[in-house]
Amino acid sequence: MKITVDGQARNLQAVWFENNSVRMIDQRKLPENVEIFDAKNSKDIAFAIKDMVVRGAPAIGVAAAYGLAMAKENGEVMEDAVNLIKNTRPTAYDLFKAIKYMTANKYAMSSARRYATELSGRCKKIGEYGNSLISQDSRILTHCNAGALAVLDWGTALAPMRMAKISGKNIFVFVDETRPRLQGARLTAWELLQENIDHAIIADNAAGYYMHNKEVDLAIVGADRIASNGDFANKIGTYEKAVLAKENNVPFYVAAPGSTFDFSMKSGDEIVVEQRGEEEVKKIGETSIGPKESHAKNPAFDVTPARYVTAFITEYGIFRPEELGSLKALMDKDLFMRES
Repeated sequence: MKITVDGQARNLQAVWFENNSVRMIDQRKLPENVEIFDAKNSKDIAFAIKDMVVRGAPAIGVAAAYGLAMAKENGEVMEDAVNLIKNTRPTAYDLFKAIKYMTANKYAMSSARRYATELSGRCKKIGEYGNSLISQDSRILTHCNAGALAVLDWGTALAPMRMAKISGKNIFVFVDETRPRLQGARLTAWELLQENIDHAIIADNAAGYYMHNKEVDLAIVGADRIASNGDFANKIGTYEKAVLAKENNVPFYVAAPGSTFDFSMKSGDEIVVEQRGEEEVKKIGETSIGPKESHAKNPAFDVTPARYVTAFITEYGIFRPEELGSLKALMDKDLFMRES
């Protein structure tokens, strides 16, 4: 991804392997500071995933792949390393796909590099297909962060927007702030700023206002796990945006690589939703926003039923929920997907 640090333009991926470390942009520090977190062993990888140094389903998968290869090279007990990383976050399917892929390939570093390269190329294809849905002067709503930070260097939901910009289209993006961790305000807005894509941060509960006023032409979001019927899990708040989009006749698209589709699950009812600590809700940064005696609930994701999805944007093309059988057939022929 293209970023500017101290006035200097640089190209960085969200996660990479260098000098015997898994290196990643520390997403907890953005947008104020661009800092690199170095993971030296599987415990560091598990911490980085759990504490959201790295986040976004595909990026979590890449971090896990590099982490397992590093653990193998370090002589760690691989069963322990696998279990430690596997038990970090339960909802994102890419984590488990990456672990399966690395296990099948004996945790080779070359396989981790291939996994990362494959995902990057596939997300570029998502951008190319998704760009066909974006017209000149489109106004797009997105939720959370499904950009390069969540993948490597293209993103999923943001990939079509990047391609639209490259192809010369003028677009505007409404960026949901995405409480409680503000990934939209902190991360998506930062990425769009780096790419000079016109945008505005809006409060989560303002999306309906702009849809009702006919100011949103389409919505594009990412996903953390997609069931075989098209129900999908994404950052908390996605479900209500999808319902509002349906009510206001706004096309609602989900951008995700094949690694996010879990065809072993019949519906979203089977998806485990991660429950995170209440302090994330009770504070913004270090500032408390409620009585310290009050408790909070903090589901990290919600599940949106397939009936609210216009189509899925994938590296294989664009598929309506009722066409996911055709997508599965293509994935079954894809050697990389069969391996993972």
